[in-house]
Amino acid sequence: MVVHGLLATTVTLKTTLPAKRAQECGAMKEKNIPLRERIILALDVGDKTQAREIVRRTESHIGFYKVGLQLFMADWFGMVDWLVDRGHKVMLDLKFFDIPETVRLAVDQIRDRGVALATVHGNDPILRAALQDRGDLRILAVTVLTSFGEEDMRAMGMTQSIADLVAFRAKRALELGCDGIVSSGLEAARIRQELGPRLLIVTPGIRPGDNVAAGGDDQNRVMTPGRALAAGADHLVVGRPVTRANDPVRVIELMQDEIAAALVGSLS
Repeated sequence: MVVHGLLATTVTLKTTLPAKRAQECGAMKEKNIPLRERIILALDVGDKTQAREIVRRTESHIGFYKVGLQLFMADWFGMVDWLVDRGHKVMLDLKFFDIPETVRLAVDQIRDRGVALATVHGNDPILRAALQDRGDLRILAVTVLTSFGEEDMRAMGMTQSIADLVAFRAKRALELGCDGIVSSGLEAARIRQELGPRLLIVTPGIRPGDNVAAGGDDQNRVMTPGRALAAGADHLVVGRPVTRANDPVRVIELMQDEIAAALVGSLS
């Protein structure tokens, strides 16, 4: 059930679930993610004034925002600090990829700024370096960008499928101690099946409702909010379908209804 005035969900585990599935669902529920934090709203704009206006229009329903490379370069830590000061959680999506020591020092720059999630895109030594002095910052390992298709894998000389590469990188991220991964919803179900509920799955490439088949952007591997949550995603990163909508709050409400229904369905 969703009550938009309170943004609450009620989910009840049924005793008829198989023991292993019930245990996994219980662990997922224990993450205790509020509905207003299930969607991470991507502030993919290049102007801090525009970004702040988006936040003001949506913060009644959203408590988690993504600051990516474009906005960070426009306002540096200004937008991050402004969001934290307003009581919001921040995903800093800079996809750190450099020699390990440089990545360690970069993480050191953000760990005490109130950022909740930060993304790292690299191999084992890079991930280990990011984890070394993270403090309370949660590190997400980027698996395969959602703009990638199978043809991109072949162009890079890779013979394995995207699904296999995502699964491999997710397993390594968990073994190394990462808090979660960034993965499309298309791979979420396999990750949950193989790795269990502990790993946080943050899923971009989300399009609500009829927009799932729409073009006009650079996303290849996309999914609706309900299907992504049902597959095992914890957070959904959504940008343009909300920020470019005439009524962004209404779009958010519809997505949150779908998310809540998917959460109830996954536990029934």
